[in-house]
Amino acid sequence: MQIITALATGLIFGLGLILSGMTDPSKVIGFLDLAGRWDPSLAFVMGGAILVGVVAFQFARGREKSLLGDAMHLPTARQVDRRLVLGSLAFGAGWGLAGYCPGPALVAVAQGGTQPLIFVAAMLAGMALYEIQDRWAAAPPQKPA
Repeated sequence: MQIITALATGLIFGLGLILSGMTDPSKVIGFLDLAGRWDPSLAFVMGGAILVGVVAFQFARGREKSLLGDAMHLPTARQVDRRLVLGSLAFGAGWGLAGYCPGPALVAVAQGGTQPLIFVAAMLAGMALYEIQDRWAAAPPQKPA
């Protein structure tokens, strides 16, 4: 049942991204172009997503299990730290330069085309580099032999 629910949720999410224009980089870049021909339509998409998210998190707060019986793993961090700020800046720069963020890029790959494929490959490479750097930074220092 969980796999079917996950599949249905992903399909609905992907369809919503397509219908809202989030998979079209020119629409996204138009939204981010405040000094030029600004397209405010994605602000309504984001506002709707935030509203749904707020309601969902309020419903989930205090629950130990999801509706399908899995354990709930809600975020607990409340502070704004260096990693959050740098990650947000990197995400925003990538979104602004390419016109894709991760979810819409994956949907756009399924639609075909080389641009989203290049973006997803670069995104995966960046994620791998981050993981390598994070493990390297967390490793205990080596003692000289």
